[in-house]
This record gives sequence, structure tokens and C-alpha cells, in this order.
Amino acid sequence: MRPGTHQPPELENYNQWQTVRTLLPYLWPVGESQMKLRVLGALLCLTIAKVVTVSIPYIYKEIIAAMTADPGMTQHLTVAVPVFLIVGYGIARLLSPAFGELRDAVFARVGQQALRRIALQVFRHLHHMSLRFHLDRRTGGLSRVIERGTQGVDFILRFMLFNIIPTALEIAFVTVMMWTILDWRYALATLGSIGVYVAFTFMVTEWRIQFRREMNKQDTEANTKAIDSLLNYETVKYFNNEEHEAARFDQALQRYEKAAVKNQVTLSGLNIGQNCIIASGLVVVMIMSANDLVSGRHGIDDFVFANMLLAQMFMPLGFLGFVYREMKRSLIDMEAMFRLLRQKLEVTDVPDAPELQSSGGEVVFDNVSFAYDPRRTVLQNVSFTVPAGHTVAIVGHSGAGKSTISRLLYRFYDVTSGAITIDGQDIRLVTQESLRAAIGIVPQDTVLFNDSIGYNIAYGKPSASQDEVIEAAKLASIHDFISTQPEGYDTNVGERGLKVSGGEKQRIAIARTIMKDPPILLLDEATSALDTNTEKEIQASLKKVSLNRTTLVIAHRLSTVVDADEIIVLDQGRIVERGKHSVLVTIEKGHYQAMWQRQQEAVEVAKRLEVLAEEL
Repeated sequence: MRPGTHQPPELENYNQWQTVRTLLPYLWPVGESQMKLRVLGALLCLTIAKVVTVSIPYIYKEIIAAMTADPGMTQHLTVAVPVFLIVGYGIARLLSPAFGELRDAVFARVGQQALRRIALQVFRHLHHMSLRFHLDRRTGGLSRVIERGTQGVDFILRFMLFNIIPTALEIAFVTVMMWTILDWRYALATLGSIGVYVAFTFMVTEWRIQFRREMNKQDTEANTKAIDSLLNYETVKYFNNEEHEAARFDQALQRYEKAAVKNQVTLSGLNIGQNCIIASGLVVVMIMSANDLVSGRHGIDDFVFANMLLAQMFMPLGFLGFVYREMKRSLIDMEAMFRLLRQKLEVTDVPDAPELQSSGGEVVFDNVSFAYDPRRTVLQNVSFTVPAGHTVAIVGHSGAGKSTISRLLYRFYDVTSGAITIDGQDIRLVTQESLRAAIGIVPQDTVLFNDSIGYNIAYGKPSASQDEVIEAAKLASIHDFISTQPEGYDTNVGERGLKVSGGEKQRIAIARTIMKDPPILLLDEATSALDTNTEKEIQASLKKVSLNRTTLVIAHRLSTVVDADEIIVLDQGRIVERGKHSVLVTIEKGHYQAMWQRQQEAVEVAKRLEVLAEEL
């Protein structure tokens, strides 16, 4: 599902409180006592830090009271009580940040572990999503959703516990101290100021969410266009469309710029409003305290205490405005990421599914029908058998359903009706892991990881030794080429393998499949994109690999399947002909005969052109 498109109903109802509830188990992991003790320890440090923090104005008040009790006290600072209070004031100033840092240190492992587990869960879930999802997704947009989501998780983990809760504690402590040390009017004025501040912050922030959502949408769109353009760098160059791509990217950036400006302007308005409320609250309390000082109900120490306590409380409260805004932003960012986790898997293992028990690798398609879209059937009542150790080829025009055969065998999709079995076991009733472990594939479009040749070959068996990698490369006839490279098996193949030729990529793919050593081999038009000479060399390597394996060949060039034990001809999703090559070419006006004649004529034309080119 593309980011920014309409969400299914169950995802639209996935609000931010559900996002928070999804996050909470990571803060309190089941069965991990050490992590829970760390959370409790962090909360204890937090409480101590706040108690010490609100005691600082009180200690300061007592210092002033002690020093103003006697007009001559200022000439006698060696008096025990003021010195003791001043030392206590210094200790409190030290302990407050110290316990705050200790809190962060104790909680660090909990936060980082939670972040790692969420990121790993999203990564695994994406790999378990169906091929349909990955065909529809936009890589750039998806990467931004995950990046912003993990950053949001990190922010929430650090600030949900260590700003919202401590600020609430501080408000409670300050209110109680105002009531008990001064009187109820100060407590009421304090709560009133806080209430107005919080209400204003929440209301404006909720209104501003629309601008943040629009920013995210346009940011995702711009990043998608940039990544897509860079991935198709050669195509851009082929058609001289650099300026066209730059214009598309700039249009997306302009929309992002417009949304970002609205976001910043409204943020400035929010900050101004918050500062006005804070200043108004301080003025009200100071006027009350000044009147009480003049009337004699309170002393100068009470005036300083009220002002200092309220100013100190508004510092984290001002930060609370920032935290609330950022938490809302983080929750929005997390919401999109957690939606990925909530997407149901299209292909799943049945409960307690056993592993596939391969005893030769016989593959049977039993009356299989399939449709990507209910309105259009791709395969209709397809039945065939690939006996263990034999080779069967599937041929047909483009769109006949050939590649769908390979996707169904790998169980990227489940059949609409009928069944596919391997050695008598329905592939829907065994684990996907064991099913795919039994099949090796050499695809038409081989995509390599941006790593070394050795890594890409060993991908078929990550635990393989260097000797095994070299042996596989020799069987795939790629070892000699690798040996000519300055860095040998450490040579980097580049993004998607663009630093090596098509033939070299195919040989690496063959070597990778040799490393896997599967009983069933699937060749999905493995040589259709290669020139004639390279094709012959690759075909020789494939014959080595397919020896004594159950092999299913999906081919466009009929010359590559003439030796198959059986050739199946598909047309519009149905089997229209089947048999050996020698039989199929003799069927008058048959599909296979027509395809064979067209390809032979194309080969003759190509040969004549080569001769003509040599003569010229």
C-alpha cells in the first residue's frame, strides 16, 4: 500500500492512543525483570530529582528569612544556620541534575533495546509481506516512513517518561507548597495559569497537526521522486531528462516548502501565546505577593519564594509545550510505521505447519487456477507434473502466465483453486521457509546486492567457506572472470549489480543457486536478455547445475528448451499443447510450430545482417 493513499477502514481507526498502547509493552517487556527494574529505578531517580528541584526555592526562602531576621545578620555570615542552608542549597543544586543524569543512564538500555526491537519487528514484517505489497510499494516513501517512525519512537521513549510525568509531579508539588507555605489563593492562581497554558497548548497543537501531516505527505512524495529518479539514473540519461526530473523534484519540494512555512508560522504563534500566558501568570502571582508583603501578611522571603517557585515551574512547563508538540509529531510519524505492522500478511503458514520433506522433488500442478485481480483470471485449470530429476519447460507468448507459475511455486501468492504439491505435499500446508529452501531460481533479471562478488555468491549459503564459494564459481564458469579482477572475489558489483555485465550477473546467479544446492531448480527466462554467444555459454552452465535435479524451465527462446523431457505451451492462461519438441514442431498450425518458425526466421535474418555487416 502506497504511503499517502486511502487506508483500509481498520487502519483509519488506528488513532494515536492505540499507537501509545502499542509502544508500552516495549517499555515494560514481559519476562525481563532486569529491564523492569531499570524502568522502576529510572522513575525513582526522576521522583527524587523533582523533589530536590522544588525544594530549591524553599531553601532559598529560608536563607533569605534567616538573613533578614536580624538587621545585623549581614555582618555575621559565620552564623551556623545561614551557612548550613547555603551549603544545603548548593547540594540541592547539584543533586537535581545529578539524579536527572542518573535517570537517563539507568533508562538508556531500556530505550535502546525497545528501539532495536521495534525496528527489527518492522524489518521482519516487511520481509513477510506478500509480493503484491512490494510490487505496489514506493521504496523512497517507505524508507521515509520507517525513518521518521523510528525517530518518533526514540523521542517518545525519552520524553514520555521523563518530561510529561516529571512535569505533572512538579506541578503537584508546587501547588501543595503554594497552598501550605503561602495560602490557597496562590495555589489557585498557579493552577489557573497552568490550566490556561495547557488548554491553549493542546488546542492550538491539535489544530496544527494538519500542517504537520501535510509536511510528512509532501516530504514522502519528494523523497520518493528523488529515490526513484536516482535508481533509474541510466534511463534518465538515455532520454536526456535531467531537467525534467529536476522539475518534478522541485515541484514536490515547493509543496513541501509551502506546508513547512505554514507549520513554522503557526508554531511561532503558539510560542507567542504560551509566553503571554506564562508572563501573565507570573505578573498575577507577583502582584498578589507584593500586596501581601506591603500588608505585612508575608515577608520578603515569601515574595522571593513565590516568584522563584513559579518561574522555576514554568521552565519545564514551557518545555512541556515543545515536548507535547514533538510528541504529537512523533505519534503521527509512528502511526504510519505501526500501520505497516498492522497490515495483514497475505500468505501465512497454517498453525503448526510441518517442514517440507523432499524425497526427490516431484512437482505437480493439479488443476490450478489463479487471478491477481478477481476480474481477470491469469491461469485456468493448469495441470502438469515435473517428475523427480526431469526437466519440463513452460513456453508461450508474453502475458500467457508463465512467470505466474514460478511465483505460485515459490508461494508468493496462493492459488485461487486447485493445488500445487511437492513430493505429494500441498505447499500451502508446509512452512514457507522449508518450501523455499527446496527451490533454487535463476531469474531473467538478476539483482545483486551492492557488495562483493564473493558475498553475492555466498548468499545462497551464508555460512559457506571461501573454498565452497570458489568451487561454485568454477561450476558456473565465472571463476576465470573473477580471477582477472584486481580485487578478485572482493570486487564490488555496485548498486543492483550494475558494475558487471548481464552474462556475468547470470553466472553469479547460477553460482549462488549452486551454493543453495536445492532439489528443485527453476529457470525463469534465465537467458532471454543475453546475446547468442553468451546465451550458449550460460546454457552450458545451466545444464551442469540442472543435472539430476527436478527442473522447471520458463522460456521465451524455444532453442533453449529443445532437450526438455516435456514442453508445455501456455496461451491466455491455459495449456493448449504439450509434448516433446520433436512432436510439437510437426503439429500443423499449432502454437508451438508458429512460435518456432517465427524465431527461426528471426535467427536467419540476424545471421544475414551479420554477414552483410562483415562484407561492408
